[in-house]
Amino acid sequence: MKPVLKLVLACAPMIFVAACGGGDDAADRLDLADPAVRFVNASQTPGNLTLNSAGVARGDATNTPYPFVSNYDFGISTSAADWTITTAVGNVAVGSKVNINPQRGTRYTLVAMDSAPGTTNLYRIDDPYNVPLGSSSAHLRVVNASVAAGTVDVYMTTGLNADISTAAPKIAAIATNTAGPASGSDSVDIPGDTTYQVRVFATGQRTNPLFSGQLTIEKGKDVLIVTVPAIGGISALVKVEGGPPAATIPTL
Repeated sequence: MKPVLKLVLACAPMIFVAACGGGDDAADRLDLADPAVRFVNASQTPGNLTLNSAGVARGDATNTPYPFVSNYDFGISTSAADWTITTAVGNVAVGSKVNINPQRGTRYTLVAMDSAPGTTNLYRIDDPYNVPLGSSSAHLRVVNASVAAGTVDVYMTTGLNADISTAAPKIAAIATNTAGPASGSDSVDIPGDTTYQVRVFATGQRTNPLFSGQLTIEKGKDVLIVTVPAIGGISALVKVEGGPPAATIPTL
């Protein structure tokens, strides 16, 4: 449940809201903003995909290649609807439908992932976006779309090859075809304007990473990392909300 404080602040004069961050960002944090959906095509199987809401293609997520991550679409209806994916060629339905009853202030991520070789499904991740007013932290979520990798831990450290022998993962135990933090939980706050080494390990391991790369995260940004299969292991993509298309994180 959202904090009661948000309801109190929602009734405050808008000049106060603007002073605390202002604009759509403040409205989002107060659960007043329109709900939003973004689409991730992390499936290598069926070719280009289109995201549909109530049978209508979404213009920002039409004929998307692999890999692809859209920005959030804040233009969705607040009415409940079924969301589906179809092939760009032939308009063939892929996987099962996902129903969303959108709530204001909540962000939804729909991800097309291979649940097994040759089998693609659509998965839903909810982010309540309970970000404190005035916070300048970045907000991080990781999606594990690497079937062969199994459950993984993600470490985010400054400097190169920092000792993690006694450290806890930034996000732990992300199973295949799920997100960390789990759907329904807020993204992880992480200091921005910082360069991180991103290391992905099989859960419980701290040596021989499945992936190691370097990434600079700006403060206040909504950051999504998606692990995907690669020759000999996995790769990792990053998408910053409002920024350019998803890009591969440079490896180390």
